[in-house]
Amino acid sequence: MEICGGLAVFAGAESPLTHAVGIGLHGPVSAGQIDQLEQFFHSRGARTAIDLCPLADPTLTEALGQRGYGPSEFNNVLVRPVNSFSAAPTPSVRRALQTESELWSLAVGQGFFEQPELTNEEMGVGRSIFSMRGSLCYLVSAEEAETAGGAAMAIHSGLAILFADSVVTRYRRRGLHQELIAARLADARARGCDLATASTAPGSTSQRNFERLGFQVVYTKVMLVR
Repeated sequence: MEICGGLAVFAGAESPLTHAVGIGLHGPVSAGQIDQLEQFFHSRGARTAIDLCPLADPTLTEALGQRGYGPSEFNNVLVRPVNSFSAAPTPSVRRALQTESELWSLAVGQGFFEQPELTNEEMGVGRSIFSMRGSLCYLVSAEEAETAGGAAMAIHSGLAILFADSVVTRYRRRGLHQELIAARLADARARGCDLATASTAPGSTSQRNFERLGFQVVYTKVMLVR
């Protein structure tokens, strides 16, 4: 649902993809709009989670504070120009085939949830991303495994959005995540993008991997829940 200059997204009551983004970026937000936003989630049995950008109108943070919202997690947003990117080929990374939704969802889910067996709901997170219109999904392999992780990318008006990065725990510390980043940057450049962005937990290994490939933190956003 479009609201408050952003979007309210529902992908399941317990899904980490269920949240509001871009709220308050186009001007003041009224109490009635927040009521409508909360109703969107509550009517579907989900909590209201708002991915708050520090550039949002101050009326939003004031109103949310009055309603008892508080931070649940922080994420750093990083960017880098694509035009200047150059790197060696990454043969361990390939685009996932349209028939590989289950394989990709399992690989990404095993890394994200850090467990070998996934519930149907956990698999559903990957399936939602894989089937999303415009999403480009990638798989990475290790020497002893055909699939060691995966990632995704979406493109909008020359901006490449890198997300869903995941490497299965036992295959980490081998540079596979950096290869996933490099492969998507190369693909983004070939598709005419001029800027790439990604979000990571502050100070995480993922952030350091992006920084090693030229990304810089431009702002920190916070997830607010009531």
